[in-house]
Amino acid sequence: MISKERLQSRFLEMIQVFSPSGRELPMVQWLADYFTQRGIEFRTDEAGKAYGGNGKNLVAHIPGTIPGDPIGFVAHTDQIEPCKDIHPIVEGDIIRTDGTTTLGGDDKGGITAILEAVEDLIETKAPHRDIYLLFSCSEETSMLGVKNMDLTMLPCKDLVVPDATGETGILAYKAPAMEAIRAEFHGRKAHAGIEPEKGVNAIVAAGKAISNMHIGRISPETTSNIGRIEGGGATNVVTDSVFFTAEIRSHNLDVLMSEVAHMEECCRKAAEEVGATYEFSHERAYHTLNVPLDCSLVKMTVKAMEEEGVKPNCVVIGGGSDANILAGHGYRSVILGLGMKDVHTTDESLDMNEVLKCTKIMRRIMSMEEAE
Repeated sequence: MISKERLQSRFLEMIQVFSPSGRELPMVQWLADYFTQRGIEFRTDEAGKAYGGNGKNLVAHIPGTIPGDPIGFVAHTDQIEPCKDIHPIVEGDIIRTDGTTTLGGDDKGGITAILEAVEDLIETKAPHRDIYLLFSCSEETSMLGVKNMDLTMLPCKDLVVPDATGETGILAYKAPAMEAIRAEFHGRKAHAGIEPEKGVNAIVAAGKAISNMHIGRISPETTSNIGRIEGGGATNVVTDSVFFTAEIRSHNLDVLMSEVAHMEECCRKAAEEVGATYEFSHERAYHTLNVPLDCSLVKMTVKAMEEEGVKPNCVVIGGGSDANILAGHGYRSVILGLGMKDVHTTDESLDMNEVLKCTKIMRRIMSMEEAE
């Protein structure tokens, strides 16, 4: 039987495993030991080596006993820092931090829920579909783990991802694509107090460019942000070099690329106006996620929620996750809420009653044949 006490105990154990992005190996080993003890086959890759980390993507396989295509469950092993020496505070169903670290509900709460559903399968010997469990590394750093994953380890195309903030019942089926942008301006140095007219200030060029860009909420489906700007040094020197990094997200790829073009045009005009030069680059950080509401994966998840007395809340989100990267490779994903709040901060908390509900929903999905 699914145990709330075991669920909470395992979560509290898991968050003591130090696993910041890029250094997730201890958490991978924890999972490897878990599956080895239960005789569950698993594979790992060497994804972390591609970007200087030590993490691995781990995929476990539980052979099915009923008809139907395989189903996958996904959670990530990395955690936002500071996450060393976590001192959780338990207040009824709520587990929170002591204000000095993150908690790790994102996404060790998701890992805990998946594993408890598996425990019930093992204990009850209940019939179930062919199941794959993916525990990815470095999701929080632009999904580097899945971007460098050996995808032959994950042959199923339908995935359930317990990694959304908010209450159980949230079912995210649509998320935007994102373009990562870097712009660099080059001017000319000069003494700022003696002969500033001989200089070309790169900061001025960057400032003019940014002032003409569409920043923030552009439309209901599109956002833009300047994340970092850096350059210059002493105040008595006209700055000759500065760069900024930015992002644009949109559910509409035509709009996305139009906004990228607009941002570059702002850079071109500003550089021309002050006599500077510029370099502009961009790349697709992740693809859109857009799962049809009438597909079998959504129908099955909604049915499982309703059978557990949870009202489904199908939503469009503005964030990116492993699901976006996997969508670019033909996978379908639904992202489930499980009671996370204030993630990525030292105020983070997790509602274990919501985690329990999410566990029961995923457990139902494991034993469902495909929805009609």
